[in-house]
This record gives sequence, structure tokens and C-alpha cells, in this order.
Amino acid sequence: MVLSRTDPPAAFVFDAYGTLFDVHSVATLAESLAPGRGDDLARLWRAKQLEYTWLSSLMATPRRRRRDFDRVTADALDFACAVLRLRLTRDAKRSLCAAWLSLAPFPDARKALAALVPRPRWILSNGTLASLLPLARASGLEPLLTGILSVDAADVYKPSPRVYQLAVDRLALPPRRIAFVSSNCWDAIGAQAFGFTAYWINRAGVPVDRHGPPPRYVLKSLAELPAQA
Repeated sequence: MVLSRTDPPAAFVFDAYGTLFDVHSVATLAESLAPGRGDDLARLWRAKQLEYTWLSSLMATPRRRRRDFDRVTADALDFACAVLRLRLTRDAKRSLCAAWLSLAPFPDARKALAALVPRPRWILSNGTLASLLPLARASGLEPLLTGILSVDAADVYKPSPRVYQLAVDRLALPPRRIAFVSSNCWDAIGAQAFGFTAYWINRAGVPVDRHGPPPRYVLKSLAELPAQA
């Protein structure tokens, strides 16, 4: 069957961190542990977390395995504390890493997911299943999700095409019938380059990155997704 470019998505795949779940909600805890420095810590931690995923993928060899997201998160926190010269205790660092298991969902996430029923709604994330499953449960979004996929199954991080292929294999659909939704422009571009129909949730109104094909759709919030899909 030949599909036109106007065929609606048959399924939806969502990034988790920063798209469905507000990663900067950890800043509240960070502020309580490092008064006056919480926002700086949260921002630097997140930036290094992403950077380390890319570097870990590039450095991986048969003898040097890629570190999983939980380890990357802890390493990035150590670095951020060192840069900011914050002497947090081991228990404080453990509490901050554990906060990733209870991130607050964005206010529009639940309604957007519900509006897409009955089409499949999956998460495809850099996170481990050991972290993503309790996060979805604690947030209350679990009943609105069809399932969760982790990059661990491909042993590489996004935006590797091997990661996006996991969704194709699980859904048994051609890439362009799959809508990929992310608030991370680099991720949306990676998905568009792979062949998905990418939706970039550009909450901050920033320019599109230039390293690949732009996302097919640029939205201001998840609330706009159902009408565009």
C-alpha cells in the first residue's frame, strides 16, 4: 500500500525526560539541598547528563560498554557539584538521583495522551526500564501509555538510528506512520532523519538546530498535539 504524506500517524512515540516529565522539577529539591544554587545545579546537571550520553555512545567498544542512564546521571551530578563547588553528602546525591523516579509530568501531558486513544502511545527513552517504569507509575501516566521502550535494548543512546528502530520493530509500522514527539530538538531532528514524522515541542520558542532535517511539526505545547495528529 502506498502511503501519502498526509496519512495520519498510526502510533505515537514520546520522549520521556523533558517531554512528558519536567526534568527541571528536580531544581526544587536541589534548592533545598544547596540554597541559592538549586537552579544552577539542575541546569548544569541536565546539560552534562545529555553530553555524557552522546560521549558514552561514541566511546563504546566491545571491551568498553556504554554506561546506562542511571550511571550517567550520577556521574553528571558529581561533575556539576564539582564545577559549582558544592559539597553535597552521599545521601544528598542519592536523593537527587532518586528524584528522577518521581519527576512531575507536564500539566498538559495527561490530556494529550488521553486524546490520542486508541492509537498506541509508547515511550522511547534514554532511561533504564528500572527507572522509567516506576516514574510512569508514580506520575499517574501509566494507564495512558501502551508501553515503554528503553535504549538499553539497542545498547546505544539517542539519536542513534538503532534506537528509533526499536519502535519500528515493536510497532511493526513504517517509520513515517509513527509520530515521534520530543521537546529536545536534537532528538526530534534525529527522529525526522530516521524517517519518523517528528513533532518538536518547543516550549521555550528557541530556533531549530541545524545539524539535520528540521522536525515536520513545531508545537508550543503537548496540548497542541492532538489537533495536529
